[in-house]
This record gives sequence, C-alpha cells and structure tokens, in this order.
Amino acid sequence: MLLLSSPPPDRHTPWEDAQGILIGATLVALSIQFLRAAELFTGQIAGLSLVIAYPTGWSFGLIFFVLNLPFYVLAVRQIGWTFTLKNFAAVTLMASIAESLPLVLSVGPLHPALGAGLFGVLSGVGLLSLFRHGATLGGVGIVALWLQDTRGIKAGATQLAFDLCVFLVALTLFPWPVVAWSLLGAVILNGVIIINHRRDRYIAR
Repeated sequence: MLLLSSPPPDRHTPWEDAQGILIGATLVALSIQFLRAAELFTGQIAGLSLVIAYPTGWSFGLIFFVLNLPFYVLAVRQIGWTFTLKNFAAVTLMASIAESLPLVLSVGPLHPALGAGLFGVLSGVGLLSLFRHGATLGGVGIVALWLQDTRGIKAGATQLAFDLCVFLVALTLFPWPVVAWSLLGAVILNGVIIINHRRDRYIAR
C-alpha cells in the first residue's frame, strides 16, 4: 500500500504523526465554525451531520462521531488497524474540538461567499495534513484514499462525486442559493486536495 500504510521511521515518527493529525483535525474543526456562521453545509459525513444538526439542534460532534462508526469496518478489513486507529483519533479530535471551539471563539454572521471560501481552504489544508500522516476523517475519506491507493482514482475526485450526490438531495431540503454556496465550498476543498495530493509529489508512505 503506497498511501495508507504506516510511514517508516525516516519519514514520519509517531510524534510527527500525532502533531500532523492534531493540526489537521483542528483546521477542519475551525473550518466548520465558518461554515456554521455562514449557515452553509458541506458534503460527506460532515455535511450529513450538519444537515441533521441544523433542524434537530443535536450536537454536530456527536452525530459526526456516530455516523463514522460503520466505516471503521471497511478500514479494519481493507487497510489495517494502524490506519483505523489513526482515523478514530482524528475523528474524535475533530468532533471534540468542533464542539469546544464555540466556547472560546465567536464567529459572527458571514457572507456565504466568505464562509464557503474559508471553509474550503482551511478544511482542504487540514485534510492534506491528515492524509500525509496516514489518516482521514473517516467516512468517504476512507473509501477515497483506499480507491486512490488500489485503483488510481484521485481521492479528491471520489469525494467530489459523493458530494454532488449529497447536494442533489439537499436541493429538496434547502433554498437553492444555500446549496449553491455550499457547493462552492466543497469544490474549493476538493480542488485543494486534487491539486496537492498526488502520487508523483508528496507521498505519505
């Protein structure tokens, strides 16, 4: 496995992996605050969690954590325990930080364009940090990295395809301008990943 196996000592030490996963989870959690301030959503499991959290008032972090649980079965069977444990750590950190940030950080209402842009860039960089240390935020990310490693399908392309399906469903639940601005954020996020996460460049072995 090129992308998902554990990095050798000369590439990433456990300490380096720990800080990379912490930084990645923190950046994605911060991006969620901007998404919420603009009253937008996103794709993948995070987007589904927000779609559920908005009308119900349930905890985004808890929903995100629970919805990711089934994907660990695929991770264990197809990729291994090291990758699965890194994903579990990343998901737990992101969910916890996303729930804690509003206690110390207040983000006022944002124009949808700014919210989408900040979310896309921050979450894209955060996911890159996770990918390069052998982790994802679970869900579709696990499937996307597995397909890139075994089938050569770009991780960003897989995630964007799934996101498009989510947004088509969202059109029946939200006004179209909200869906359009949210889609912009997802396109920016996946664009960052497609451009920067390539086999012929940095490979987190």
